[in-house]
Amino acid sequence: MTLDRIELRGLRARGRHGCLPAERELGQEFVVDAVLGLDTRPAAAADDLSLTVDYGTLAGRLVAAVEGEPVDLIETLADRLATICLEDGAVAEVEITVHKPSAPVPHPFTDVAVRIRRSRP
Repeated sequence: MTLDRIELRGLRARGRHGCLPAERELGQEFVVDAVLGLDTRPAAAADDLSLTVDYGTLAGRLVAAVEGEPVDLIETLADRLATICLEDGAVAEVEITVHKPSAPVPHPFTDVAVRIRRSRP
């Protein structure tokens, strides 16, 4: 069966993630994209939010994680966010991208991002 997708893109939150002391002290903006794979047919047939993902609630949980306990790597943050998405029983798989547009890179650049995919066992 092919899964449907719900996409939450460009979610912004301020966090203190990074290896450098200045990143922990000052913090910076992170941008998160979450692409959820699930079967939306039951929710569509019943027109019932409880049968799908409430992306407003999910956004709040993801923002709280970005704003929460700091980690050194955005890889770790991405994994943490994927775990939150998979806690919803409707979600079979998730792709998370964490963008760090203000990463401490000593050259001109547009974005640094880590993208991971996770699914239920």
